[in-house]
Amino acid sequence: MSNISELNLQYNLTWSFPVDPSFTYFVRLHFCEIQPPVNARDNRAFWIYIANRTTGSYTDVIQEAGGNGFPMFKDYLVRIEAEEEKKQLPLFVALRPFQENSAFYNSILNGAEIYKLSRSGSLAGPNPDRPPNPSSPDPSSSPSTSSPTRLILIVAGGVVLGLAVVSLLLFFVFRRNYIDGGSASKSMLPYSSFPSTNETSKDGSSNLPSELCRRFSLSEIKSATGFFDDNFIIGVGGFGDVYKGLINFNGGGGATTVAIKRLKQGSQQGANEFRTEIEMLSQLRHRHLVSLIGYCYDDEEMILVYDYMSHGTLRDHLYSKSQQISPSIPWKQRLEICIGAAHGLHYLHSGASNTIIHRDVKTTNILLDENWVAKVSDFGLSKIGPAAGAANAHVSTVVKGSFGYLDPEYYRLQRLTEKSDVYSFGIVLWEVLTARPPLNRAGGNDKRKMVSLAELARQCCKKGRVAEIVDRDLDGEIAPECLKKFAEVAMSCLVEKGVDRPSMGDVVWGLEFAKELQCGSEERVKLLAGGSGGGEGGGGDGIEEMRGGDSSSMQGRKSSGGSSMFTTNSEIDLDSLLGSNLVFSEILDPKAR
Repeated sequence: MSNISELNLQYNLTWSFPVDPSFTYFVRLHFCEIQPPVNARDNRAFWIYIANRTTGSYTDVIQEAGGNGFPMFKDYLVRIEAEEEKKQLPLFVALRPFQENSAFYNSILNGAEIYKLSRSGSLAGPNPDRPPNPSSPDPSSSPSTSSPTRLILIVAGGVVLGLAVVSLLLFFVFRRNYIDGGSASKSMLPYSSFPSTNETSKDGSSNLPSELCRRFSLSEIKSATGFFDDNFIIGVGGFGDVYKGLINFNGGGGATTVAIKRLKQGSQQGANEFRTEIEMLSQLRHRHLVSLIGYCYDDEEMILVYDYMSHGTLRDHLYSKSQQISPSIPWKQRLEICIGAAHGLHYLHSGASNTIIHRDVKTTNILLDENWVAKVSDFGLSKIGPAAGAANAHVSTVVKGSFGYLDPEYYRLQRLTEKSDVYSFGIVLWEVLTARPPLNRAGGNDKRKMVSLAELARQCCKKGRVAEIVDRDLDGEIAPECLKKFAEVAMSCLVEKGVDRPSMGDVVWGLEFAKELQCGSEERVKLLAGGSGGGEGGGGDGIEEMRGGDSSSMQGRKSSGGSSMFTTNSEIDLDSLLGSNLVFSEILDPKAR
């Protein structure tokens, strides 16, 4: 209402809602005083009328809600009776200022909800009126026969109009081909859904927000990569080369380091993956998914621009050639990386209305930023899975993926589910633990025979010899109970039947639990070392022993740097170490969780 009290007293603040007659309606009105001057009782009060009837005593929001800024609502039931020949009737909601003891003669309403109620099991209203029949022309008024001259003029006009339309279409087609440089590859992918940064709608707003996905020009990409200088290449894959580049987004002096992935020209499969990756990543945002900044689609070039991951791929730090210059990652950091990647996959599987299946989970597709945060990348093979609760829980599709990571059930049945990603991630977990590739050449005479990491892990778990295949760089770092839990989670991902494998949510929980076991064991080793003179005053290199029985032992050593080290003998019984004092670490040590 207005700020003039005398004017407000002459009118009601009224809303009219068209409703079906012969029904009862539930009306909920929402109020909240948010204006600073209205802060005390009797500052503003008003009457409420519904269907031209008063609802009772006047309403004072401050008094009933308890103060300024406190919301409240009022509920009412009203019956709308039918009237003759009226299919719909207005339901009026009106507010009138209360004239006595009010500082402000006006009223407020912050929101209204109206629900139709019925006990008959039907909310159908009366059928709408039929539209009037179009008036038919009077036969006597139309000529019985058409004039030959008039018919000729109509035909000639239609021909001229058709030729004009065809000429305009040909003009625009040839003009577009001329602007595009006559490139035949322009029809390869219809990218109307991916506008450039200068494409705008009628109201001047961009069809696709620039902060989600930006379209770069080829000149910008060439400038960022030194015209695709080989010295800028930081990776080579099936998609093509990956360059390190610098792009100035704001036009100022500072430039942002980015990763630029360039598609091999003439690859139709790569073109399909290019489109899929843009469609997927432009809609996904998560801490553990690599961020797509934009793309370039000019002059037969298909290029993707990502955030730059300064520490490269996870494989770079495990067993690849670049490991010679990349430092080995300590065990606790490897755990954090696995947990982060698992969170990213869990988001893909359950964070949207439809499941997104990555289909190419491997250590080269897990990138590490400057803070060693894991980010899942490369969505070129990803598939949209069924919606949650759908009858079919799989997608029938041609088998694609990477050797060594491919789910055997998916390969055999050609039925893709999110459990195929779980299998591939299980291989990743064993790579992290053992620093071995998923497929390795066997020793002996037959150099062509390949040894599967999955099968090696199964045999070692069955024989209780997992410790023998652990990465030698991790000697003394892994607590026995943590190793047991980690191997258990990794092995559960490799179960033959997909339905028996854990979800990525369960994998996240299992890895978090393994991390807590590791932290709890390190804390206990520190306490033992400090209690027996192994702390700062008793020599940092003293070794303390904790016995769990006659046939099992765990030794803890606190190094001069303060990190905890663990060693086990070859006959250790891991089950004896998982007593209540170790498993329920959050009870004994509040910091464990």
